[in-house]
Amino acid sequence: MITKSDKSQDKPRQLRTSGTLNRKPERVTDPLFSEQAFFDPRDLVQIKYEMLRRVLHDGHSITEAAAAFGFSRPAFYKAKRALQACGLAGLVPARTGPRGAHKLNDEVMAFVLAAKAHDSGLTSRDLVERIAGQFGLTVHSRSVERALVRKKKPGSERSRQPGVDNA
Repeated sequence: MITKSDKSQDKPRQLRTSGTLNRKPERVTDPLFSEQAFFDPRDLVQIKYEMLRRVLHDGHSITEAAAAFGFSRPAFYKAKRALQACGLAGLVPARTGPRGAHKLNDEVMAFVLAAKAHDSGLTSRDLVERIAGQFGLTVHSRSVERALVRKKKPGSERSRQPGVDNA
């Protein structure tokens, strides 16, 4: 049986996993979040939604609402645009970090594919050494392996380029 304390300990983990954990819940001073158990100052999506609702539906000032919910005015406008563009899903923070293989660009991958075409027995470690020698880049062998798999995926834009083996 799941107890109330189990649920309260599980929620922060779920919020962290989904990227929606408010890391500064103490900044949320709106009475709604301190007086009612339903409202959780750790839930970033709920906070943003209530901040927007407070302004757009209840007519409160942007400055006051942003401060009460622990945000700046620019953050309010960003959340408003996100809600208008994507609905509630727009309030979920975007993933951080690189969006792809920034070192293994088209030039490097053309070099890798040419090397593999010339010698199919090359391992990813061999390719890492050749990339370092040719471009002065330090890459992990697993990154090379993943990039080669991406190149071979049927239907991917890059796999349909002329001169790229789709096998």
